[in-house]
Amino acid sequence: MNQVKQIGEVGRVGQVALAAFALLTLPVLAHAQAKDWPSEKPPQPLAARDVKFPPYEIRTLPNGMQVVVVEHHEQPIVTLRLLVRAGAASDPSKKQGVAVLTSSLLDQGTTTRSAAEIADTIDSIGGALATGAGTDLSYVNVLVMKDSLGLGFELLSDVARNPTFKPDELERQRGQAVSGLKVSYDDPDYVAGLVFDRLVYGFHPYGLPNSGTPESLQSLTDADLRKFHDSYYAPNNAILAVVGDVTPEDAFASAQRIFGTWAKHDVPAVDAGPPPDPTRRVVVVDKPDAVQTELRVGHLALPRKHPDYLAFDLTMKILGGEGANRLQRVLRSERGLTYGASAEYQALRQAGDFAANTDTRSEATAEVLKVIVEEITKLQRERVSDRELSDAQAYLTGNFPLTIETPEDIASQVLNAIFYGLPLSDIENYRELVNAITPDDIQRVARQYLHPDRLSVVLVGNASAFTKDLAGAGFPKFEKVELPDLDLSSSSFQRRPTAAPAARP
Repeated sequence: MNQVKQIGEVGRVGQVALAAFALLTLPVLAHAQAKDWPSEKPPQPLAARDVKFPPYEIRTLPNGMQVVVVEHHEQPIVTLRLLVRAGAASDPSKKQGVAVLTSSLLDQGTTTRSAAEIADTIDSIGGALATGAGTDLSYVNVLVMKDSLGLGFELLSDVARNPTFKPDELERQRGQAVSGLKVSYDDPDYVAGLVFDRLVYGFHPYGLPNSGTPESLQSLTDADLRKFHDSYYAPNNAILAVVGDVTPEDAFASAQRIFGTWAKHDVPAVDAGPPPDPTRRVVVVDKPDAVQTELRVGHLALPRKHPDYLAFDLTMKILGGEGANRLQRVLRSERGLTYGASAEYQALRQAGDFAANTDTRSEATAEVLKVIVEEITKLQRERVSDRELSDAQAYLTGNFPLTIETPEDIASQVLNAIFYGLPLSDIENYRELVNAITPDDIQRVARQYLHPDRLSVVLVGNASAFTKDLAGAGFPKFEKVELPDLDLSSSSFQRRPTAAPAARP
């Protein structure tokens, strides 16, 4: 649901020209390759280096706040991360964007500091402060040098507990958000993601846009933000991670001193019910000026705490992730139909989803769609090879040390485990857990949790260039929506026509 990628501009013209040449020559090269591609094995990965997770302690304050302290004395830095168990999925009905907008205003003025004073304070100590919200959670992060830890705690508490939500700041943040959304709605990649989420999750909160819509944002008031904050920002609904060059005694004492006076209260229960079961449905968003089609193919998947999470994650790595990626091999290397293809698995608190993602020239849309479905089906039909699985495992286990290198990384790992109710020992035993997955496990989860006959399909592009070919790819039925008429609040995705004014007598 909303990752940002930074792409360097240096040498882009040369890269595009080279990529275009490579794409033109790929079909020829693929035809010349042996059938059992690749014909030569890649170099074996280096032996995994020993990794030891630093010591940690967890306590619960009398007001219900969970505090976890992880010692990491390699640098004189401490990271403070406050996580609140409420995000966009807790937005009130027809008020999408409340959680994200609330989080964006936390550091824009409190009862004791203006937005400028907050910025000046954190800059003066060489620190960093960030706020935000995702689907299931909201957060405030503070990074400080060890000698500024006391001020870091105070600033974190002030921003999280005492925002003022001034109307002028609300208007400024709202204006920026609405402008950004209007630009994004012309991006096929963004639109494909929005429609896919709505298609998979229906009207469950997971299916609605985290950032809201221009219409929902315009309807929000400072009272809406205050109500959300008062309802969900509570110590008994929060987790604080203190990671870095600090002793547990000092960290717990500071947490009690700064947050001990924060009064706990009942937090509203959010029970939206389960998302709908996977259903075969194809939505074509027509963008006549597009020369490529954005494709999303997938359906509902497992929540993060599910015991088969790791096996399913590796299944997706084999389908379209790092270390294996069948989709990339077939669609790009063998057929030259795309520059890149992947499969992503998003595991949330209540549910999850997987999506095969790619783009292709308009006239190849149906062919690419057919290949994606075939590769998903193949995972069920044929047992994966030991080599494919070991390559995916090697990537995950080899990349793991990079995920616990810094205090910020360690804090993320710990908070993730606590938030989803996972044993912290899973972090320490991660490599062993990954390497314990077998090819039989992959085939079992593929047969149990993949439904090629019930895929949600989203195609964003020039509909006239490919819809006539969809029947040949196995999808004779589809729904077409003109991009200007797209409405995520409608079950048909179609914006209802505005009623004509009544004629005067």
